[in-house]
Amino acid sequence: MKITVLTLFPQMLDGFFGNSIFKRARDKGLVDVELIDFRDFSDDKHRKVDDEIYSGGAGLLLKPQPLFDALDSISAKQSGARVVYPSPSGKRFDQAKAYELSREHELVFIAGHYEGVDQRVIDNYVTDELSIGDYVISSGEVATLCIIDAVYRLIPGVISSESLESESFSAGLLEYPQYTRPANYCNFSVPDVLLNGNHRSIMRWKREKSLEKTFLNRPDLLEKAILDDFDRRIIDDLRKRYDNGSD
Repeated sequence: MKITVLTLFPQMLDGFFGNSIFKRARDKGLVDVELIDFRDFSDDKHRKVDDEIYSGGAGLLLKPQPLFDALDSISAKQSGARVVYPSPSGKRFDQAKAYELSREHELVFIAGHYEGVDQRVIDNYVTDELSIGDYVISSGEVATLCIIDAVYRLIPGVISSESLESESFSAGLLEYPQYTRPANYCNFSVPDVLLNGNHRSIMRWKREKSLEKTFLNRPDLLEKAILDDFDRRIIDDLRKRYDNGSD
């Protein structure tokens, strides 16, 4: 996959793309990255990329000209790339969208700043305006990295399929609690069921804990999750337990 990021602060992204799992993915040839400082495309003698908003309002808006020219320089329209603009006004980004984007051959990201970008950029180039949550942050680079991090790891060969299958949201539920050695630390012990070697008991425990964590932290996910009779009995027990105020 080719990933291109249009940004005013490419140095903010260098560390992420040059380290850890992403670096290994690049070394394997699974993903390629290009960072473009769209300030270089400004036709203003002072390289200005923002201006006041028509009809008034606080803050400044990114002008269309630098972004139009930067996007045209990489043939964003002609290449068929998905052009992603992270924005609090966008559709909610989730794991299903991450899987969808991971199957693309090329993604282009626009890292916005200030009050965002001129609507003409969105209307003419953006294919996916995505929100990472119901809050506002000042850096489009941070939102861009959140989406990229969720997407690239789903590309075949980046992470083992076994690891992906057990992650939160992969089956519509949150992931169960996990433990490592030592089995006892500061008088806090790993649950006995994980140490007894009984595969069936372990799988049952993991499913129960996954349902419990989802019930407590993200009950909205249960509305769409595929549940069997065993799952429904567990959820009924959870309702009774927590409705009675026990912990």
